[in-house]
Amino acid sequence: MYDKDGCGQGAAVTEFKYKPDGEVLKSFMKDNTFFRGIRGPVGSGKSVGCCVEVFRRALEQKKGPDGIRKSRWAIIRNTNPQLRTTTIKTWLDWFPEADWGKFTWSVPYTHRIKKGDIDLEIIFLALDRPEDVKKLLSLELTGIWINEAREIPKSIIDACTMRVGRFPSMKDGGPSWTGVIADTNAPEEDHWWPIMSGEVPIPDHIPREQARMLVKPDNWRFFTQPSGMREVRNEDGEVEDYVPNEVAENRRHMMETYYPNLIRGKTKSWIDVYVMNKLGSIQDGKPIYPMFASDVHIAKEEIPVAAGAPLYVGLDFGLTPAATLGQKVRGRWLIQAEIVAFDMGIVRFAEVLREEIATRFSQCSEVYIYGDPAGDFRAQTDESTPFHILRGAGLKAFPAPSNSVDLRLESVSSQLTKMIEGKPAFLIDRRCSQLIKGFEGGYQYKRMEVSGERYADKPDKNMYSHIHDALQYMMLGAGEGRALMNNQRPARPVVAARNFNVFSKQSPSRNGKGFWGRV
Repeated sequence: MYDKDGCGQGAAVTEFKYKPDGEVLKSFMKDNTFFRGIRGPVGSGKSVGCCVEVFRRALEQKKGPDGIRKSRWAIIRNTNPQLRTTTIKTWLDWFPEADWGKFTWSVPYTHRIKKGDIDLEIIFLALDRPEDVKKLLSLELTGIWINEAREIPKSIIDACTMRVGRFPSMKDGGPSWTGVIADTNAPEEDHWWPIMSGEVPIPDHIPREQARMLVKPDNWRFFTQPSGMREVRNEDGEVEDYVPNEVAENRRHMMETYYPNLIRGKTKSWIDVYVMNKLGSIQDGKPIYPMFASDVHIAKEEIPVAAGAPLYVGLDFGLTPAATLGQKVRGRWLIQAEIVAFDMGIVRFAEVLREEIATRFSQCSEVYIYGDPAGDFRAQTDESTPFHILRGAGLKAFPAPSNSVDLRLESVSSQLTKMIEGKPAFLIDRRCSQLIKGFEGGYQYKRMEVSGERYADKPDKNMYSHIHDALQYMMLGAGEGRALMNNQRPARPVVAARNFNVFSKQSPSRNGKGFWGRV
């Protein structure tokens, strides 16, 4: 018997009882919005709720001319292994073949449920191959459930919205309800989910055309479940323990020790995403800077500008230009600002950088700007280089002394392991969000697609690499790299010799007569 107290009325088909445990989960299932998404921690019942929601809509489908309630759904996961081991497993736990009909285990996986006046066809799709995406675009569906939507790009979501509302056909009465439902664990802050739900603003690095697609339509709605546990903080505001959350959902169907056992041996970033339901990321690669510690290297308050001290700026060029701005005060590196842009030319970026320096850092005694040495090569189409353009904008920028990846990385990591007067030698303002995300794992050695734990020997080129390249050029230009090469104390910043000709095509020398000289 179908338990109507769980989620609606339906025909008597077989013994089936379900009641959502949690106010957010209940609201999600009662809602009729065209697109509905629910985000929650592991074990919060969201996947099961979506399984039952598919069945509930099949029960509520009005009868066709033949007296049958026909509906067809697609259930989507990003890869085939995850589809088989998680999504299909959850589905068959609630709708086993013995009670609900034979499951077809050949691709595409399908489950046809024909009970009483219900005729429900479920098609399970993994979208890890181009032919699978093409298959989606040919389907005529009543609805779609996207399982773990944080792993599905927005373009696929858009394709899904085109394929629903097409079964049953209008000559057979059409669907009583049509739409897309989705569930997920917490994604990254720049993922389409938190942007469209209004939790975070559209990042600057997202192109303008794509940004228009991230404005939430009025027929979309997002639901966020409570965390699985609560944080216990000490007097300094640091997390020192976790306790069960009394308002966590689906607790009635879990052991009391589920979350306490789950968090053992896990990193804070892992707990934040999977238990606390916080936006973040669990990186599959190997962090470039494993010695970085958020509690140590991120300032708890805004880092003020030290008037009278020099300002150092690092630059990375291209259509995704980035800049870091910081000062070295009493031997400590204080990184106070970052500028990250997307699809912006060097001319416009120079204006943005100049404005930032002229306003926030106007009291600095000197400004030293260093960038990617590759930016000093002329383009084939004209005689200008990024450094020429920057100088034309009033910014005296010079190439960093080296582009060696090992040297660049070491110039930063060497500061992360030092203490000066009992304080970290490297401190970053918490407003430098992209730089911090990179330090916390976004800037990484990519895992190689081979057996075993093997990683690339160069940093992965991703959205975090540009700002970190800029930081490295800043550190090298300020002398940290020279100190490592010469095994000596940090050198004073290098500047252009007065006799340097910016229009010369010859490579600068380092003997004091060419480009690089000491102050």
